[in-house]
Amino acid sequence: MSKPILWIVIPCYNEEQVLPITAPMFLQKIHTLTEKGLVSDKSRVLFVNDGSKDKTWALISDFAKQDEHFIGISQSRNRGHQNAVLAGLMEALHSGICDITISIDCDGQDDINAMDEMVQKYLDGAEVVYGVRSRRDTDTFFKRFTAEGFYHLMNALGADIVFNHADYRLISTRVLESFADYKEVNIFLRGMVPLVGFKSEQVLYERHERLAGESHYPLSKMLALAFDGITSLSNKPIRLITGAGIVVSIISFIGVIWAIVQAAMGSVVAGWASTICIVCFVGGVQLVCLGVIGEYIGKIYMETKARPRYIISERTWAPYERKYHG
Repeated sequence: MSKPILWIVIPCYNEEQVLPITAPMFLQKIHTLTEKGLVSDKSRVLFVNDGSKDKTWALISDFAKQDEHFIGISQSRNRGHQNAVLAGLMEALHSGICDITISIDCDGQDDINAMDEMVQKYLDGAEVVYGVRSRRDTDTFFKRFTAEGFYHLMNALGADIVFNHADYRLISTRVLESFADYKEVNIFLRGMVPLVGFKSEQVLYERHERLAGESHYPLSKMLALAFDGITSLSNKPIRLITGAGIVVSIISFIGVIWAIVQAAMGSVVAGWASTICIVCFVGGVQLVCLGVIGEYIGKIYMETKARPRYIISERTWAPYERKYHG
């Protein structure tokens, strides 16, 4: 069996501070995997510039000139982390020379040494290998509580996602060929990849502190990603709204009967407080329900437009070139 060609897919957005530190680490990992006989020397490190406003693309271009193992693509504008990862995966698939991909962030937080076990599990028959955090000691209590709560909520709503897994994973091109048939504009990769199926395994690793620079995922973006994931993968919120509407309607109906009985008994007491509370409660429930329904309608609107999920404006390499076959 020939050694598989690995492409490490790395999304980058304004990472000029951390790239000079982590790029050599990724290159060394390629050499280490090659020396161990796990992957081919034709393996590559693919940087995906997600419309950065700093010198990220200039650094990627310089890396590509210094070593043939580095290649890069640049999106025409910033489209978000998930679209950047997707662009890298599809670039690897359409290259025709890649056998497996490993997606990982460029900040150095994910343990790159876990790649050794990932590749070994692929060689043993797994088509998808998920990198799963073994613990969250480096997170604050709030972040740990909200993150774990998110995974439990997603599973409760029917979304098949791997607990404590983000976007650090190995995927074979066989899986990517099937995944390419998923044409959603609103993408949430950690929930979509399990939908494809195929044999999967997990690799536990410890997450470290960011090596340099600042995180580009503040709380607002994390909440937006979580909400996108819920509404993209499950329609249970709509069903919950229906159930809540039925419950509120029943309570309201009972309230009407009670009011009629009280009026007939002549014991009605004029009270604006109770009326205001009921109106505010029902009005609030209606607004929340309309907001959730509107989110789904908005996603339908975007899906019907079928706009491209990414547009590559520049490359450091010539796609579909066969020079790597030797």
